[in-house]
Amino acid sequence: MNTKVKLITVSITVVLLAILLVSTILAEGPTPAPTPVPQTPFGRWGGMMGGRGGMMGRGYGLGPSTGITGTMPYGPGGCPMFGAWGGNTGTPISLDQAIAAARQYVATYGNADLTLTEVMEFTGNFYAEVEEKSTGIHAFELLINRYTGAVSPEPGPNMMWNTRYGHMGGLMGGMLRGLMGGWWGRPDSAMTVTPEQAKQKAQQWLDTYLPGTTVAEEADTFYGYYTIHVLQNGQVYGMLSVNGYSGQVWYHTWHGDFIGVRELAS
Repeated sequence: MNTKVKLITVSITVVLLAILLVSTILAEGPTPAPTPVPQTPFGRWGGMMGGRGGMMGRGYGLGPSTGITGTMPYGPGGCPMFGAWGGNTGTPISLDQAIAAARQYVATYGNADLTLTEVMEFTGNFYAEVEEKSTGIHAFELLINRYTGAVSPEPGPNMMWNTRYGHMGGLMGGMLRGLMGGWWGRPDSAMTVTPEQAKQKAQQWLDTYLPGTTVAEEADTFYGYYTIHVLQNGQVYGMLSVNGYSGQVWYHTWHGDFIGVRELAS
């Protein structure tokens, strides 16, 4: 009898907690429209664990225009892994120096199949893409500090969605796939979202949050997601990524304004 009473009590408690959770979510209502914020290298609020723009919180990040929101796993906002990254004073390094730094970083992998294919310069940082020679699939994305030349894996989709080279592609990815229903996919599983569908989902997002911008013709394929350039009046405005399994859109809010790009031979 005591066992039955305990089971009934536990069941009632679970139901009450579920009702409380749903009530809280409904009470919060929709996310309010963003207000313009000053531009800074990696979002106004930054930080890994908390606050607006942090990894576990909501916020608004940096784009060529302010107040950008998006559909992201930890809420709309700025750079998900860090706030201020390295030094941001002095004379910026050149594009050639950024390319050299990125190549040196890639060489540390000891994998001759990896090659640097593109480096873009923004007011916030340099951005680089690395590709697999044998497959033509993009491996990962990098950021290069404009003042120190320090190279680091790009945060966001590159870390969270990359099923082969990202931080969620190994043990953590296996654990979280069980919790999140296969959200990250697997390195050997074909993405269910095609490049064309990814562009369509990206354009729908842009029409809502950045009207007047369009997606570029090409969607760069990575393991688990696509990265697509965003254009305004035919010129690069920024970039975003689309999850290859869920279709979720993640705008790269940490670059700043576009300056230039150099395509490199594979």
